[in-house]
Amino acid sequence: MRIDILTVVPELLESPLSHSIVGRAIKKGIVEIHVHNLRKYGLGPRANVDDYSYGGDAGMVMMVEPVDRMIAELKSERDYDEVIYMSPDGELLDQGISNELSLKENLIILCGHYKGIDHRIREHLITREISVGDYVVSGGEIPAALLADSIVRLIPGALTDETSALSDSFQDGLLSPPVYTRPAEYKGWKVPDVLLSGNPKLIRAWQDEQALERTKALRPKLLEGNN
Repeated sequence: MRIDILTVVPELLESPLSHSIVGRAIKKGIVEIHVHNLRKYGLGPRANVDDYSYGGDAGMVMMVEPVDRMIAELKSERDYDEVIYMSPDGELLDQGISNELSLKENLIILCGHYKGIDHRIREHLITREISVGDYVVSGGEIPAALLADSIVRLIPGALTDETSALSDSFQDGLLSPPVYTRPAEYKGWKVPDVLLSGNPKLIRAWQDEQALERTKALRPKLLEGNN
């Protein structure tokens, strides 16, 4: 898989994409992630990528030309499955979207900044808009890193134990059950006896029950989608 991220602040993406699971996946050659500075196609002597908005609203708006030219350059080199814009009013990111995107070959992710992007970009260049929540942050870089992480960890070989992702929260529409490790007792706080029983059938039944109970208590709306 290849992911190309377009941004005016590439420095914000350096650390999140260089360490942990994503960083190891890049080193293994499982995924390529390329961060592109939109100022490459900025206009004028100062390589401007933004301008005042028509209508007089406060805040600067990212211009269409630098974005269009960079996307055109990338598309001239390969085909892309999606051109994604990280937007507060896009479809809300969930595990299903991450699963779907992890099966793609080439993705472009555009990070908005300032007041947003010229709407013509959304109308003519973007194929999908994704939000990480009903709130606003300073730019799309952190949401883009979050989306990339959620995708990359699902690619075969990214995790040391590939079955680990299958038991994550939301994969089956439920929250994951509690997990424990050694010691079996600490300050009188004990690991549930069933997990020490060595009986896989009993353990699985307990985990299923716990996943359902935690979902009912913490995220009951998830169960509405399973009905």
